[in-house]
Amino acid sequence: MEDLEQFRSKLVDALKTGVTSHKETVGELTLVVEAAEIVRILTYLRDDPAWEFKILVDLCGVDWPERARRFDVVYHLLSLSKNRRLRLKIETDERTPVPSVVSVYPAANWFERETFDMYGVVFAEHPDLRRILTDYGFSGYPLRKDFPLTGYVEVRYDDELKRVVYQPVELVQEFRDFDFMSPWEGAPHILPGDEKAPMAKGASSGDPGKKSP
Repeated sequence: MEDLEQFRSKLVDALKTGVTSHKETVGELTLVVEAAEIVRILTYLRDDPAWEFKILVDLCGVDWPERARRFDVVYHLLSLSKNRRLRLKIETDERTPVPSVVSVYPAANWFERETFDMYGVVFAEHPDLRRILTDYGFSGYPLRKDFPLTGYVEVRYDDELKRVVYQPVELVQEFRDFDFMSPWEGAPHILPGDEKAPMAKGASSGDPGKKSP
């Protein structure tokens, strides 16, 4: 199999237009492409015998709120016949739709709905663009980095009231000081629940049932 540099050179030459930059990281190639070209490029990569990227492994979003075009939409492709992986990225903002690729990869249907639900990225010409993970009537996009932890409501069915109810969402992030200890030494103190088995006089803290000589 050709090395990554040869693969990149041949691929960029074959695509001709639409590629704005590229990066090679941990043995994988990432191409940043223009949003308007994504359907053409993916169709070519899927159908051309030189590449045969038949599988869309994943499609997801990334939020970079300091950028004008704050969102990346990332496409992970796999070619089994060529034993290759490829990552494509396009950039967009909060208001500009990006082309849906459901017509190229049907698996993109739910992936695009999830990206819309979590980030608010709109996919033009998607056959059924609606939320897929959050509740009915949910407001906001939970994976945006500026999404607040409180102030929203969730919907659930109340079995006692026998109806759907709305209630505030409170995502509490507490600091927890976990007490990790060696399993060989045991705790230097009495653990909660062990009060009913008091240590014998002179017993070590690691073995409350053993008496010292």
